[in-house]
Amino acid sequence: MSGFARAKRVTDPLDDKAKARLIGCQLRCSSSGSEHSADHDDSPCLSGLVHGFLEEEDSDFAQESTNGHGSDSERVDLVIDCTDFVEDMIRSSSNDSYRNLLFFHVSKAMERFSCLRNQRPVLRRKVMSFLRELGHNAAICKTKWESSGGGLTAGSYEFIDVVLQLKSPSLQNRYVVDLDFASQFEIARPTSQYLKLLHHLPRVFVGKSEDLKTIVKSISDAARRSLKSGELYLPPWRKNRYMQNKWFGPYRRTVNPLPTNSFTSPPPVNVVKCRRLGFDAAVNGRLFVRT
Repeated sequence: MSGFARAKRVTDPLDDKAKARLIGCQLRCSSSGSEHSADHDDSPCLSGLVHGFLEEEDSDFAQESTNGHGSDSERVDLVIDCTDFVEDMIRSSSNDSYRNLLFFHVSKAMERFSCLRNQRPVLRRKVMSFLRELGHNAAICKTKWESSGGGLTAGSYEFIDVVLQLKSPSLQNRYVVDLDFASQFEIARPTSQYLKLLHHLPRVFVGKSEDLKTIVKSISDAARRSLKSGELYLPPWRKNRYMQNKWFGPYRRTVNPLPTNSFTSPPPVNVVKCRRLGFDAAVNGRLFVRT
């Protein structure tokens, strides 16, 4: 039996709701240190992970062949289409007035604390505290997930999230602020088309969580096609399931201004004075660092 058939047999029993729970998480979050869980399968043994990884790779090859996307030229076209799609998604987010205000405040924070750009955990908390001072419901969001079948390896990640309460008490929008977004999608020996896609990604992402989920899926697919063009396997930490868990896995929300296990306390927010050098102003919804 082919790898594609085996992978299909494994995933067939899952309905759409069960699949959604693999990366789903509730958005009702307001208190410091609150935990939010997503349903996951029990952690399998190492042999199960290896088997799942190989099955998924076989499935990818078979699916591309079935869909007529097996040639290098067709993979290039799909990556180009992905670049256009991601650009359109990021451009359309500029129609969100709250997102624009949030991005403006994040830009000001990045400029104010530019001297901390090599201390990411500290910088992240400085930006979070700055946003809270301006009235945003911002917090450090820590995701952590365990290994499961299908090649998903354990991992953890940190970013800032901002929850906007809407008029209805039961409705809210969740915005993701990632200060190191584009680098999360770097891969080995990328094609020129994939490098172009990376170039168009914002180094600092500010946007709705639902938009981010779509963007991550598109970029993960483009990364897989780029690696396959060079006859390279997609590593587990660049697969869509792993990447989705970075921002949508089980998470803990905290407003603690100090990084966990911090042995030296950084200066208070109101005392830090960074020279305003090294960061340009935000242009077209992006932040760039001069090197």
